[in-house]
Amino acid sequence: MDVAAQGKAKGSVILFHGKNFNGYYWKNVAAFLSGKGYRVIIPDQVGWGKSDPADLHYSFPMLAANNKALLDSLQISKVIVIGHSMGGMLATRFALMYPGVVEKLVLENPIGLEDYRTFVPYINIDSQYKTELSASFASYKKYMQSYFPEWRPEYDELVSQQAAALGSPAFKQVAWANALTYDMIFGQPICYEFKNLQVPTLLIIGQEDRTIVGKDKLSEVAKSAHGQYPSLGRAVKAQIKNFKLVEFPGVGHIPHIQQLEPFTSTLSDFMDN
Repeated sequence: MDVAAQGKAKGSVILFHGKNFNGYYWKNVAAFLSGKGYRVIIPDQVGWGKSDPADLHYSFPMLAANNKALLDSLQISKVIVIGHSMGGMLATRFALMYPGVVEKLVLENPIGLEDYRTFVPYINIDSQYKTELSASFASYKKYMQSYFPEWRPEYDELVSQQAAALGSPAFKQVAWANALTYDMIFGQPICYEFKNLQVPTLLIIGQEDRTIVGKDKLSEVAKSAHGQYPSLGRAVKAQIKNFKLVEFPGVGHIPHIQQLEPFTSTLSDFMDN
């Protein structure tokens, strides 16, 4: 999606979605940014949404290069990058690969703040594929509920969007792409490289988030020792020089859905200063 700026143009923003989402869930953020004078680019990454569930080696450098090629095709040479969840890992890799392109970087409850390989048991791709094939509306909703301290009826749309592929003839390909991208997240940590970021960075952390990739494979003791976003966010703050941390109390994994106005207000303060 390519949303035109309204009024006096201020620049361009690209939005990177998370693994269990695609570009649709940015709609209210896109409307806000457009109203502030930004052109908003919202790609469905390869493997998600309306992009093909391609059978290839998924990597964050490959996805970053795809998005750089997209921006080049649109003749956008400078951009503010906003990434949520897995999109935060991608946004970080993009900023590391193309620091001259990125004006500012916003990470919203990114996953990858810790190295999952060090405490989550390894699961091979075939086993992960079987898990993805067994998905249902109920299983998607159960997982999505873990993102919010309290479930609201309007969040059902998030589940419906994710579950849309269940009845598709291409569902097996989608499940395979999901397995491949799980392996990408698990095997390509970004947490050791935050210190190398050279661009102004905003980290937004919902304080109730306890997301762990592979959480279902952990003991209760291990679950309590990891996925602690309040402390993980503060640890990242200590690594990045030009950095701002904003903590949202009572908010889970998706601040821009749970608390849109505080989220957009925080964006405004960072983008305008």
